[in-house]
Amino acid sequence: MESEARVAGRGLNPAGLFAVLIGATLAAWVVLLVRMRGMDAGPGTDLGTLGWYVGIWVTMTAAMMLPSASPMLLVYSKVASGSSRRPAAMTAVFLTGYVIAWTAYGLVAYGLYRLVRSLDPSFLGWSREGPIAAGAVIALAGLYQLTPMKRICLRHCRTPFHFVLHRWHAGGLGALRMGVEHGLWCVGCCWALMLVLFAVGVMSLTWMVIVAAVIFAEKVLPVGERLTMVFALALVALGIWIAVAPGSVPFLTEPGGMMPMSGMH
Repeated sequence: MESEARVAGRGLNPAGLFAVLIGATLAAWVVLLVRMRGMDAGPGTDLGTLGWYVGIWVTMTAAMMLPSASPMLLVYSKVASGSSRRPAAMTAVFLTGYVIAWTAYGLVAYGLYRLVRSLDPSFLGWSREGPIAAGAVIALAGLYQLTPMKRICLRHCRTPFHFVLHRWHAGGLGALRMGVEHGLWCVGCCWALMLVLFAVGVMSLTWMVIVAAVIFAEKVLPVGERLTMVFALALVALGIWIAVAPGSVPFLTEPGGMMPMSGMH
């Protein structure tokens, strides 16, 4: 029908898609708040069974990454509106590919966690070298901020039009491929920042908000590229602080403790 063709050509309403993304982000944060409240055990927090972990990880991905991925999704949906009769479905498939890439990262992290736990290295105990190990991981994440790979991946994430126009693949499989590819670029940009979350306590809602804010600032704000140096210095400083005096770090739950440290400590 001609009217149907006009509706299909009109495509997605950007404001409507933006509202859906905001709603999905808020819903994901609510789920995390309900399911993870009181579960923060600090560095070395048990990740639970694989099935439970994957469910939480996908929810975390939605909560932490959807805001910074929104510009790419909006650009993709706009281009899809002119080349597909089902732009909404293609955008959903693109997002699925993006989540697949981050889920793969989460599974690798889970596998490494299980490997370390199986080795049971006593020196990583919090009363021994645990703070130094956690601090070293965070400092290394800060140093990654200064690498060419970080700069290249961040620039990709900040230029959605370039990616969509030069890496376009039609159809459902094309949308999935593009979503996975963009997700891998995003992993390349942010894997070290997410590693910080594992180092301070992957079940900490407070640290999730902090890391998500850093990712959003880098990828979306006009000064995002210049902020990488600031965040690099902040992460190195945080790593040293945790290694030297973990008990004084705000919002850090020390293993064996009951509550996270407050900023008034």
